[in-house]
Formats: sequence, C-alpha cells, structure tokens
Amino acid sequence: MRGVVFLVACGVVFAQAPDPDYEPLSGAYEALRAHNYDAAIAGFLTALQADPRRVSIRKDLAYTYLKTGENELARDQFQEAMNIDPADTQVAMEYAFLAYETKQRQQARRIFDRVRKSGQAPFAATAEQAFRNIDAPLGAGIERWEKAIAMGSDNFSAHFELATLAEERDELELAAEHYEKAWRLQKDRRSVLVDLGRVWKALNRPEDAQAALLAASRGGEPRAAEMARELMPSRYPYVSEFRRALDLDPDNAALRRELGFLLLEMGREEEAEPEFQVLVRTVPGDLLSATQLGFLLNARGETGAAQLLFDRVMAGKDEDLANRVRAVLRIPQVVAREDPKPAAIDAKQMAARSVNAGFMKDALKYFLVAHESDPADFEVMLRLGWTYNILHQDSLAIRWFDRARKSSDPKIAAEAATAFRSLRASNAPLSATVWLFPLFSSRWSDVFGYGQAKTELRTRLPIRPYVSLRFIGDTRRTIGVVTPVYLSESSFIPAVGVRTLPWHHATAWAEAGLAMGYLRGHVLSDYRAGISFSRGVGRLLGAESAGWFAETNSDAVFISRFGNDSIVYAQVRAGYTAGRKPLQAQLYWNTGVTFDQKRQSWANFWEVGPGLRLAGGPLPKSAYFTFNALRGAYLMGAGAMFNDLRVGLWYAFTR
Repeated sequence: MRGVVFLVACGVVFAQAPDPDYEPLSGAYEALRAHNYDAAIAGFLTALQADPRRVSIRKDLAYTYLKTGENELARDQFQEAMNIDPADTQVAMEYAFLAYETKQRQQARRIFDRVRKSGQAPFAATAEQAFRNIDAPLGAGIERWEKAIAMGSDNFSAHFELATLAEERDELELAAEHYEKAWRLQKDRRSVLVDLGRVWKALNRPEDAQAALLAASRGGEPRAAEMARELMPSRYPYVSEFRRALDLDPDNAALRRELGFLLLEMGREEEAEPEFQVLVRTVPGDLLSATQLGFLLNARGETGAAQLLFDRVMAGKDEDLANRVRAVLRIPQVVAREDPKPAAIDAKQMAARSVNAGFMKDALKYFLVAHESDPADFEVMLRLGWTYNILHQDSLAIRWFDRARKSSDPKIAAEAATAFRSLRASNAPLSATVWLFPLFSSRWSDVFGYGQAKTELRTRLPIRPYVSLRFIGDTRRTIGVVTPVYLSESSFIPAVGVRTLPWHHATAWAEAGLAMGYLRGHVLSDYRAGISFSRGVGRLLGAESAGWFAETNSDAVFISRFGNDSIVYAQVRAGYTAGRKPLQAQLYWNTGVTFDQKRQSWANFWEVGPGLRLAGGPLPKSAYFTFNALRGAYLMGAGAMFNDLRVGLWYAFTR
C-alpha cells in the first residue's frame, strides 16, 4: 500500500510537462557560462516569447545586456520586470540607476522617491541619497534660470533649459509655460512642440496636447515628427484638431496643406479654398497648393486668376505638376527632366546610430537600404535578423538569420546559426518535448521511472493541443490495488490533450488517454486535468552568478484512475546557488505538502528536509542530479512518520 502512496505522489508531481522555457533557458545559461552573450540574449528572447511575464528571465536578460554595454536595452528589461512585479524593489532600484545613467532622470527620480518613502530596508536609505543627488541640482538649476530670465535673459536657451529641469522635477505647469515660450522664440525647433505636447498630456490637457503633437508631426524635423506620431492616437486627426493645431502654429505650411486636401476629400471645397489661398500667399514655392487653387478657381469660371497660378506652375521645376496643368489647359505635354541622384548615404552607419538610440524602425529602414546596396554583406543580414526579432517579426528574422549563417566569417555564421535554431524551434508549427526522471527511493528500496514524450501544435489561440505518451514504472514491478480502482503503475499512457499558455506563471491542462499495463496487459481509461503553477526568484539553477534563490511548484490534478480524486501537491525550495561552469550546485531546504479531495490516508502527508542539485560537468546542459533527504508524516490517522533518501536524474529537451 505504501508503494502505491509513493507512486501516486510522484505521479502527481511529475505528471506535468516541463517548463516550456527550459530548453531555450538552458541554452541561454550555457552560452552565458561560455561568455557568448549574443547567443545568451537570443535564448532569453526566445524564452520570453513563450512567457513574456516571467520576471526572472527579464532580469537575467537585463544583466546580460549590461555585460555587452547595452545599458538602454538593460534598462528597458528592468522596467518591464518592474511593471510586472511592482513589489520587487531590487528590480525597481536597478531600473532607476540605469534610467539615471541613460539620461532619464525624471523616471529615476520618481522611482527613488517611491522607494525612499516606502521605508523598505535596505533600499530606502540608498534611494533617499540617490533622490537627493538628483533633486537638489534640479532645484538649484530651476532657481538659477528663473533668476536669469527675471534679469533679462529672455531667450530660447533660458526658457528651454528651465522647462527641461522643471519637467524632470515633475513641476509640469512650470515646464509647460516655458516650453511654450521657448518654442515661440524659435519656431523651427519643432521638437520643443513634442516636449510641450508630452507635458500637456501629463497635465490632462488632451486637446492642447493633440494640437502641439499634430503640429510637430507635420513639417519640420523628421525625428520630431516621428516622436510626435508615437505619442498621438492611432486614428487620423479630425478637422477640428487640424484647426486647433494651426491656431498654435499658423505658419506650418505642411499642416495647412494637409487640412486643405482633407477638406477637399470631404467635399468641403469652400472651406478648403481659404487654406490654399493662405499657402499661395505665404509660401510662393508651394506649387502643389498653387495648382490646386488654380483648379478650384478654373472650375468655377475664374479663368484669369487661375491662369496666373497655372503660369507660375508651368514656369517651375516640377514637370509632373506642370504637365497636369497642361492637360487641363489641353496644351502639349513636356518630357520631364531627369532629377539628379541624391547624395549617397552610409546606410550601415545610420542603422547603427538608430540601434544605439533605440529607434529600431529607423534601423530596419537603413539596414534594408544597406542590403540593397550590397546584397553580399552578411553582417547586414545578421543585423536585419536581430532587428526583425526585436520588432517581434520572427518569421522575417528567421529568413535573415538563415542567410547570414552561410557567411564565410565564422563569428557571423555561428551567431546567425544559433539564433536561427532558437527562433525556428520557437516558431515551428509542431514542437516535440521529452523528459525523463529516473528516481531511487531508499524508503522503498526501488528505482522508479517517469517520463513523457509530447508533440504539441502551436496555434495563434491561447491554447495548445497535443498528443502524449507517458511512462510510469519501477524495477520491482510493483502492483497495488486502491479500492475500487485497479491501479498498475507499470503502464504506458498514450493520450490527447490541450493546455493553455502560461498566465501569471500558471498553466491549465486536460487530457484523455488509456493506461496500458505492460505486466498484466490490461487497458484502462485515464482522464486527467489540472492547474500547474511554478515560479522562481533569485539565482536559479543555470544563472551566471551565485546567489540566493527560492522557487515554488504547485499542482492541482484530477485523475480518474484514482477514484475520480483530486490531489494537490505543493513544494517550496529555498537555498543558495553556488559555482560556475564546469559544475554548478544548489543547496536548499525542501518543504512540501500533499492532500486530496477524498481525504484518503495515503494522499495526505507533509515532508521537509535538505536537498542538493548538481548540474554541468559531463551532464547535458538540460540535465541535473537531485539528492533529497526527507522526513515526513501522514496527516490522517495516527500520523506515522517516515524517512526517505531520494536520488534522481532529470533530463529534458525540446525540438
């Protein structure tokens, strides 16, 4: 009977499939130990695709980015981790320090302010000092610029510097006032309109913010226009928003021209005409507006006024517009002159600058231009792969990595091949997972074997169907009876099932199969369903550096073969991860409890004790030994005590 107890408990513990992130994470940590940081980053990114809310992966990815000097990318990962788990103060502090280093002092100041007010030791004191180091110079700078302006330094630089310091210190009303004054003194600096729109948005002035951003997004600096569009709603602006933006920026020719053509598309010619008249009067070189105004005048019979505009267009350098006018006037067309080729741009250099600045969409454009200029440049192909990967377009990333791995440069080929394999595995329609766990128990003087081979279909839905083959057996060929269900753990269990994608570290699953005993030849129905939860914090096995860790694994499982019983198993491990390649060890303390719905004596017990895991050395990268010395007691009846030494080998892989 006790053999059945142990088999049932272990069957519950190991009934679930391994962590879907295990394979890419194992590869990532193996790459870290080899100081192959690019491959490690690729592995972490692949793991995040399966479980984007897993904080531990984001933290390790961030630390890896730091090793490569990518402080901004590391900052962004710490920020994501902080957003997922706001209670993780260490992550918040890491983000705050990196935000300060990467010129995001406002965000850094806010986080330090929050942590210092929390009073949480040991972070509060550090946050207090960091906050003062940021806040004091900001306050002094604001006071200095206010005095300078009061004494007559009423120029762009003074107002802009004051506004910048005020925004960083969250004095938003003051920032908005001086951003607006700075822009009115130097209207060609449309990036200041982006700053003004951002502050107005933070002040809950959405109409004013939309006006400033819309004005900045039309005409002027391309970078400012792109920044403004990122802050604007995805919908197209309304006519009223165009008019409000023109009230703020009446000299914006591109904005006024777009409004004119929008009104034409809406059939509101009478409202569109005054806009084109302003453009013709204030921007003599705007031949497009002159052409459109000429068409409007000519359509209503004002041919003389229209002809003056048409003559201006036909005398200009835009042959396409001139020929459109000639077509209306029914005069012969003129062959367009060939425009000189634009000056060549070093696309690779521009792409690198865009990557460093975090503007990945710009980087993609420049890398594509560079590839067109030199189709045999494998470095560009590799960078295109990483760029598409960062932009979450993995189908395209795989194609570029596939091309780049054919490079004659071994470094480029190796990096591309690693990324290609990782992405192809994570994006293939079918994935196969195998795990094995042979285990010796001193309590039963027996070796038990558990394993599963599973093929899963990836879909765009939040569920994944699969087919599975489980094995549960032991060397002594133990057979037990649990009334009223006949139970043979010496079974192969083929099944079909479905599982959900991980959500907040939890996965739900259900399957239907047949338990086929290889000793007695019986076949029994086997229905299972449950919820599995797992989470780890700190330096887990495979982490690059040593440190403390804690992890929990909990399963609630319904199994029809156990009398339609539901069993809950929960275990917590906490300890220290030590060592680096070629051998890593974890020393920890086990605490576990098992109980069931029917309150059967064999299914209700607790156990505690020390444990050891060993990884690396001659073992495959996704394998480790486990040694656990446990003391336990049953919760029902007399509460009999037991001791057990368990030695096992875990191995899993995904293809």
